Amino acid sequence: MRVVRLSEHRPVRGGALRLLARFGLVGIAATILYAALVAILTKSERIGFTPIQASLAAYAAATLFSYLAHKSVTFVSGGPHQSEAPRFLVLAATGLAIAYGAPALLTVKLGLPLIVPVVVTCLLVPAVNFFVLDRWVFAESRLGRHGNRSA
Repeated sequence: MRVVRLSEHRPVRGGALRLLARFGLVGIAATILYAALVAILTKSERIGFTPIQASLAAYAAATLFSYLAHKSVTFVSGGPHQSEAPRFLVLAATGLAIAYGAPALLTVKLGLPLIVPVVVTCLLVPAVNFFVLDRWVFAESRLGRHGNRSA
């Protein structure tokens, strides 16, 4: 298996920093979208969602937005949705599992204060997401465009 370094497929001068900035902006936008949709869906008398229903619907919408924005803005991938979308959903499910598992393990089982799993989740999920999006979800298209091959 060939390991591809970030600098091998992106311009060194500011390229990685710009990539991280786009990644962060998409994440912030997805978070704002999620929060706004939860508020709208729970306050709308016509829709009548419970907070749990609103949260799930908003999470699904924010996940779709996040996929499309990371594909087109962050990683500028021309790869097929048939391979990238399922990979993205696996990653999103992994993030959700971390967000569930960290408090369950660290507070319920180990008795640590809630701030510990919150900080772990807030640091671990974006770091894992960035790495996996770059190296797995959108890697195939990027490597093909730059003439590199993964082994």
